Amino acid sequence: MDLLARFEAIVGKENLVARPDSSYALMQEPRGDYSGCALAAVFPKSVHEVAEILALCNAYGVGVVPQGGNTGLVGGQTPDSSGQQLLLSLQKLDRIREIDVDSYAMTVEAGVTLARAQDAASSADRYFPLSLASEGSCTIGGNLATNAGGVHVLAYGGARDLTLGVEAVLADGRILSTLSALRKDNTGYDLTRLMIGSEGTLGVITAATLKLFPLRRARVATFVALADPQAALRLLERCKSRLGAFLEAFEIVPRIGVEFVLKHAPPARDPFSQAYPWYALAEFAAPEDEETLRKQIVDLLEEAMTLGLAQDASIADSLARRAELWRLREALSEVQRREGGSIKHDVSLPLKAVPGFIEEAGRRVTALVPGARPVPFGHLGDGNIHYNISQPVGMEKAAFLARRPEVNAAVHGLVGSLKGSISAEHGIGQVKRALLRETKDPTALAAMRAIKAALDPKGVLNPGKLL
Repeated sequence: MDLLARFEAIVGKENLVARPDSSYALMQEPRGDYSGCALAAVFPKSVHEVAEILALCNAYGVGVVPQGGNTGLVGGQTPDSSGQQLLLSLQKLDRIREIDVDSYAMTVEAGVTLARAQDAASSADRYFPLSLASEGSCTIGGNLATNAGGVHVLAYGGARDLTLGVEAVLADGRILSTLSALRKDNTGYDLTRLMIGSEGTLGVITAATLKLFPLRRARVATFVALADPQAALRLLERCKSRLGAFLEAFEIVPRIGVEFVLKHAPPARDPFSQAYPWYALAEFAAPEDEETLRKQIVDLLEEAMTLGLAQDASIADSLARRAELWRLREALSEVQRREGGSIKHDVSLPLKAVPGFIEEAGRRVTALVPGARPVPFGHLGDGNIHYNISQPVGMEKAAFLARRPEVNAAVHGLVGSLKGSISAEHGIGQVKRALLRETKDPTALAAMRAIKAALDPKGVLNPGKLL
């Protein structure tokens, strides 16, 4: 019996696509930078089917590329062009296994979308705070494999911080389970956190127990006009000191970003009657009593304007208005495509270094490519800046993207000098493998390789990614 027949015997004929080429949707990542083909795409429906598949692939030395919602941005979920790797989609592992209301925990399978996990928690009068622009299609397995961040890291941490345990299948088909609602378990190595962020190179995550929180019924968003990122940093500190218990998100957006959204994402509208250089989108949430929360925010913003930290502010007075304000932030990646080529960076820095980084990176980039349009935005609350650069007006897209190596070197070199990280929330995948080798501490890199060799000695798990 050949391998395809054996895979079919495990998952069923309806859950196997034989020899998909690069035209098959799951063979391409969203930006189109990476595509491939595969021996097959399989869609297992249980952890035991995943275990059988991995045991078979390990025995025959077939590379396995795990995939969730296919929303990753670094090529970590895409097979190579050899046609000899197996695409393992977790989409059909989509059960909500348990919601433990008293323990504030929920166990879900890897193929559950983030939005569905949020809704399941809410239906049980609980709150799961991980929030991403792609939450309607990204999956919990992918979120954990890449240690996703999102807009609420400031208040709740990233995927690692929101996970109590995982179920994962190792390269040889053994099932590892740390699933538990325990908040304390001091019994050796933290295998849960080891699996999270490993990008499918140490094991295939098939389920997770997630932390839940009390439902926040009062939620208020405000869009604040600012002079510069330094003012944003000072405003953030004010928000933390006055309303830190309620501050869930603090995002920054430059004027050029707002203009892109207004131009390409109607019916978006400008929150103010005049333009300002920079903006902050801050959101606060409380279990109850929106009226009191709103009054505290008004007082804080009035004080900020008196002190010269803020130049104007708009507070959402309805759910529709809140969605409008968030659209000005969440549509940024989407609308940049309409402005031609975009060179993107997902970096993190010490908070105090962010304003200086944005200023100096702008100088370096425009010196290399005159007319280049930096569009730095993102999660100031945790120091994660998406330093994206749109091509100069009138320049050919191909000519601009050909400058990517020089631009990347300038931006990442500056990040390194400021003791930042070249990857904040998107992962390494294929895009940053070489850069990881250049920037990671050699001892840390050696330890990572030793762990990989111990858990996947044949190198079948997501080959060509991360390490």
